[in-house]
Amino acid sequence: MPIRYYVDADLLGIAKILTPIRSDMTYPGDPGGLGRDGLPRDPCPIHPGAKDPDWLPLVAQQGWIVISRDRRQRSKPAERAAITEHSARVVTLDAKRQLSKWDELEILFCQWRAIEALTSAPGPWLYIASRTTLRAFDL
Repeated sequence: MPIRYYVDADLLGIAKILTPIRSDMTYPGDPGGLGRDGLPRDPCPIHPGAKDPDWLPLVAQQGWIVISRDRRQRSKPAERAAITEHSARVVTLDAKRQLSKWDELEILFCQWRAIEALTSAPGPWLYIASRTTLRAFDL
């Protein structure tokens, strides 16, 4: 199964929980390996510590959907420019406080079907995911 989702470094713990059971996900520093379907998953070309304006174009070029917790992507000019200029597709977890891994997983699980419904939607776009909603953010 080809990669469809890139889990940002700010959700690295979640990425390491999900990639063994979802062969269509990757994360920075992912060494690759066999997916649950027995097919190889290539190593991720994004290195840990890469800055958003540097990796967003690469992820967008691959057609992957970003899953992140980074609220700065909404407000920092360089991140917003990278999203719009490269037609990136981003889902950000809505958190006004530090979330536990369980809270992060709960948001993703509650909104997963809605996130999957976005896989064919062309970018650029940014959605904010909470337990109860997945709402578009006006770029």
